[in-house]
Amino acid sequence: MERYTKPAILLHWLIALLIIAAFSLGLTMVNIPGLTPTKLKYFSWHKWLGVTVLAFACLRLLWRLTHAAPAYPAQMPRWQQSAAHALHGLLYILIFAIPISGYFYSLAAGVPVVYLGLYPLPVFIDPNPELKPLLKLVHYWLNMTLLAAFCLHVLAALKHQFIDRDGVLKRILP
Repeated sequence: MERYTKPAILLHWLIALLIIAAFSLGLTMVNIPGLTPTKLKYFSWHKWLGVTVLAFACLRLLWRLTHAAPAYPAQMPRWQQSAAHALHGLLYILIFAIPISGYFYSLAAGVPVVYLGLYPLPVFIDPNPELKPLLKLVHYWLNMTLLAAFCLHVLAALKHQFIDRDGVLKRILP
């Protein structure tokens, strides 16, 4: 069976690990009571991870636009192929929308993003107390949608590996 290219595989797993780290850190930091140095440090790290995910997502999208994905097995039903395409499309949208929503939430809160503590990112909006809760909610629900999509993605991969035994998972394994 045809496989994804090595850069596509690397970007897939790198982005996946970065997202898991950012999600885990996000859950941890919001559960720290008060405003502590540790919480502030975690918020910075979370933002840095988000910016890094966004940068790698741009590279991944550029790669994907210039390199076709391998074909699905001929025996895979058309509805499963359509569902896989839809889920992949949703994952791409979320990989972009979540860091962008977090970035704008941070700006609306009046907290600029300084990547790695060295590189201030552009400020596109002024602090906005009315917009802040909406962007916080959008960021949260996009993350919950990503969690559900991620679980579905993993379950589908495991189904193909252990039930269908059709080699779909092997296309993306390092």
